[in-house]
Amino acid sequence: MMINSFEDIIAWQKARELDKVIFTLIQNSTIKSDFALKDQMLRSSGSIMDNIAEGFDRDGNKEFIHFLTISKGSCSELRSQLYRAMDRGYINEENFEEIKNKSIEVNKIIGGLIKYLGSSTIKGNKFKTNNTIKD
Repeated sequence: MMINSFEDIIAWQKARELDKVIFTLIQNSTIKSDFALKDQMLRSSGSIMDNIAEGFDRDGNKEFIHFLTISKGSCSELRSQLYRAMDRGYINEENFEEIKNKSIEVNKIIGGLIKYLGSSTIKGNKFKTNNTIKD
């Protein structure tokens, strides 16, 4: 499959789905009154998809991998915030497990992409050279 834009990346698509789940969770629970936690959860869930997008458009594998690791870290940060939400009684254990599993899935997909890019011989547009001389 050819990837022409970050929207084609399955990790980004899954991260977007996770972001929607977090937004809906916050809107439909008492988390929305815990402004600090709500803000952190929205920022970390958005960061997952945003860093995939930014890294992709950097046009180089090393930078893409760097942004993917940030995205992966944001995914773990969100999972930690879910524990706080459950511990504070904002979500029940069933909701916690469902969303935690989605975050683990996204984290694994990002990890697989990092592994693939690390072993790929294609290094991105940034590293291509054009030896053609134009008159």
